[in-house]
Amino acid sequence: MDLSRRDLISSIAATTAGVVATGMAANSSAAMEQQNEYAELGKKMQGKKFRMHYAPHFGMFSNHAASDLDQLKFAADEGFTAWEDNGMGGRPIEFQEKFAKTMAGLKMTMGVFVVNMQTAWSPTLSTGAADSRNKFLEECKAAVDVAKRVNAKWMTVVPGTIDYRQEMGYQTANVVESLRYASEIFEPHGLVMVLEPLNYRDHPSLFLSKIAQGFEICRAVNSPSCKVLFDMYHQQVHEGNLIPNIDRGYSEVAYFQIGDNPGRQEPTTGEVNYRKIFNHILNKGFKGVLGMEHGVSTKGKEGERKLIDAYRWSDSL
Repeated sequence: MDLSRRDLISSIAATTAGVVATGMAANSSAAMEQQNEYAELGKKMQGKKFRMHYAPHFGMFSNHAASDLDQLKFAADEGFTAWEDNGMGGRPIEFQEKFAKTMAGLKMTMGVFVVNMQTAWSPTLSTGAADSRNKFLEECKAAVDVAKRVNAKWMTVVPGTIDYRQEMGYQTANVVESLRYASEIFEPHGLVMVLEPLNYRDHPSLFLSKIAQGFEICRAVNSPSCKVLFDMYHQQVHEGNLIPNIDRGYSEVAYFQIGDNPGRQEPTTGEVNYRKIFNHILNKGFKGVLGMEHGVSTKGKEGERKLIDAYRWSDSL
């Protein structure tokens, strides 16, 4: 019996809907099984130290511990051995001292804070202007005192924006010159500024955007106090090719930061295979800190536990 055009379309639509529904159910079931796998591993490994120094930040565990210092204690109990705080330089000295004492008691390593938090975008080092350079160098001197207070070794530096009136070669020379002066400030104290390339989508017009560019600048500065911060979220957005870029730039990389894409949330929420990447970095012999510079995908205590479970699984190869 021949089907009418309307009957045929209805039949196709019903079949398609059934296939889509079946696929969605299968995907949902697979996601649930995967989440259960993470949770089971999380329970099994709870309290054991992670293989590498993953560094949470304030607010990440606020549903488990209300105060900032109690969040440190919670993280340590969960097996984290590091912490980072971009804004540490702007916190009261009294807090910095209490923070350092708590970290020492927990045997946790301090990650980065930002040297030029207020002037990362303006003034900029690319222009070569003396007032911009001098202001940046004053911030570097102040950062030495903060680093000593909180037992930090690494500090983030963002060189600022592009100067569209100058060729990139001249801008690069201006940045290199300023960073050489900054290195002279940091070297006697054994401190390391880490230059962070940021992606153009989230931060348009910034001078530093790629790992190869940071590598080139650090080679030109030629100081143990000038290295690269490899933020894997920014680089996945901007250029991808994460593991090859880690390998090519590794000699100038002193610090990593983490964030999945899209969404800039914890590992397992996006497209980046952090389980593979973490194992690769570990096998290269990296002993430093990997900052958890991302959000939490799910609200409340459940979300914080889910985040910890995601790190357990990603760290488990």
